[in-house]
Amino acid sequence: MKLLLIGNGYLGQAVGRVFLEHGWEVVPVSLSGGEGARAADVSDLSSVRGLADASPDFIVHCAASGRGGPEAYQRVYVDGCRNLADAFPGVPLLFTSSSSVYAQTDGSVVTEESPAVPERETGRLLLAAEKVVLEAGGTVARLSGIYGPGRSVILKKFLSGEAVIEEDGRRFLNQIHRDDAARAVFHLASAGEKRGGIFNVSDSTPMAQGECYRRLAEIFGKPLPPSGPRDPDRKRGWTHKKVSAAKLRGTGWQPEFPSFLDAVPSVAATL
Repeated sequence: MKLLLIGNGYLGQAVGRVFLEHGWEVVPVSLSGGEGARAADVSDLSSVRGLADASPDFIVHCAASGRGGPEAYQRVYVDGCRNLADAFPGVPLLFTSSSSVYAQTDGSVVTEESPAVPERETGRLLLAAEKVVLEAGGTVARLSGIYGPGRSVILKKFLSGEAVIEEDGRRFLNQIHRDDAARAVFHLASAGEKRGGIFNVSDSTPMAQGECYRRLAEIFGKPLPPSGPRDPDRKRGWTHKKVSAAKLRGTGWQPEFPSFLDAVPSVAATL
């Protein structure tokens, strides 16, 4: 079996490792190439068609937007998914989207059936990319905030003393360890006829921001961060919701790190 892996960054490399561990051949692709990846621009149909010789059995699109805004989202996600679907008709496609498409602010539990009406243009473009994939019979994995070795905004801010508890700290944090996300992608790729549609990929323990920082203060013996106003400039908007991954867990997937706190010691050592 051969995987065409679009995106060879933080998540993509982890996804590639999981597929390799299960005996797949992996063809990683990035915009510039390097690090064993082929170079291709997914926003350019002719460039994508140049990958035809890879003859993949499955395609995963988990390329990053390069911290770009709406134009980058349009090119990488919407155009990229459309070009992959056009260049590889019939080949199953999985797109890693984001739980940021849920804009709920009432603290409610959100499932794949919940309304997804993002306030930001970037969120609306993610939904447009999802629509392309779903219409092609593919799979959408809506990932919560990714953390893992060398990466955790929450933990890094706490340890550096930059953390602020927004307002009363009630906002829920929804996260997924990078390696659990990678295993979820492989799990969905292996699900056969059951893999199509939308799946939330999140750990089992949404945590209120205030509670998270209280637990971190206990673990590290450091003072609780000060309170302050919410950040109005959050790239993905200010939301307050609990992302449920019950549908994915119902297919047999379970996270190795069911709570951010389970991974804190190992992640802290890499920051």
